Amino acid sequence: MRRPTVRRTLCAALLAASLWAPTAVHPAVAEQRPAAVHPGEGDCPNGLGRTLTSRLDKAMDDVGRKAGIPGAVVGLWMPGKGCYVRSMGVADTRTGEPMSADSFVRIGSETKTFTVTALLELVDEGRVGLDDPISAYVKGVPDGHRITLRHLAGMRSGLFPYTEDADFVQDLLSDPQRTFTPRQSLAYGFKHRNTFAPGAKFQYSNSNLVLLGMVIEKVTGHRLADVVHDRVLRPAHLRNTLFPQGDEFPHPHPRGYTDQTLSGEVADATDWNPSWAWAAGAMISNLHDLRTWARSVATGQLLSPGTQKQRLRTLPTGIPGTTYGLGILNTHGWIGHNGSIPGYETVTVHLPPQKATLVVMMNTDILSEGQEPSTLLARAITTVATPKNIYDGSATAP
Repeated sequence: MRRPTVRRTLCAALLAASLWAPTAVHPAVAEQRPAAVHPGEGDCPNGLGRTLTSRLDKAMDDVGRKAGIPGAVVGLWMPGKGCYVRSMGVADTRTGEPMSADSFVRIGSETKTFTVTALLELVDEGRVGLDDPISAYVKGVPDGHRITLRHLAGMRSGLFPYTEDADFVQDLLSDPQRTFTPRQSLAYGFKHRNTFAPGAKFQYSNSNLVLLGMVIEKVTGHRLADVVHDRVLRPAHLRNTLFPQGDEFPHPHPRGYTDQTLSGEVADATDWNPSWAWAAGAMISNLHDLRTWARSVATGQLLSPGTQKQRLRTLPTGIPGTTYGLGILNTHGWIGHNGSIPGYETVTVHLPPQKATLVVMMNTDILSEGQEPSTLLARAITTVATPKNIYDGSATAP
């Protein structure tokens, strides 16, 4: 999902030349074939066959070169047919270190699936109600007596997205290591009038999820990071997923590249502090855990059937073929979420009829011809592998 919006001055051709051209990539990486994967880290014992694998390789290479993606990892698991796990490109454009399938990455807005799952567990326990007004938990929210937790989780609150405030963008990009509290982040959005009446339409806004994180903390009496760990990560057996408190980042991880800078020039955002995104986008994970989580969140393994049914009751976003439920999207049958934060993008989705899972991870968020590179790569992979169910985008139009 798109986050702070700043003017972008680099064209796709320049990005492709600087980040994907053979001169920018170690020779051993330029023609990298499917990489070996450590057992348990996206393990893929049975391939999809030479023809399909070759087509998927070509799709990855074509998108990588055109979009100027430094490095990417793709995992596709199709029960009964096989699997495909490949890393391509580089983790570090300076050293030429190859991208690794066992890397950790910042998952951006995929964090929303964890936050909303924690909230829905509280719904199952009767501790909160989806139709409760946010004013019952957090004071000072514009029109808070009319905005419900359901509106917030479904991106239909009408609250102005704090990441679109010019002062927020200036403050974040002037000091990317700065720590933001939830209240500080929200204040940038609350100084604007709401954009529409609650429930009137869809608008993607990180303000919504920051508020839900505050609700979880108020109801449980514990930090959101601890609640997510104890109530979501542990029962889902996600041992390589974490909610950082600052800029900590487990190894191995690739360097992350962004042009979301005040100058519009490409910068290394690896160690930027994600506190500004908090409940909306601060988490970190890897291929193995995202594969596990894709099925868990799409099938509601941690929730009651009734609550999961409410979660999957999706509504139009304005993007053809893509609808949004409670912290989850459905794009042509693929259920899950994508994530974007300066330097990194991910896609984690599950296709229930085929029990197929797709995970995409990359170390850039730089747009290519106005589109997120993770969307381009996921679309290319599914066009080859599941032509009747093509992943076609995030819940926001760039």
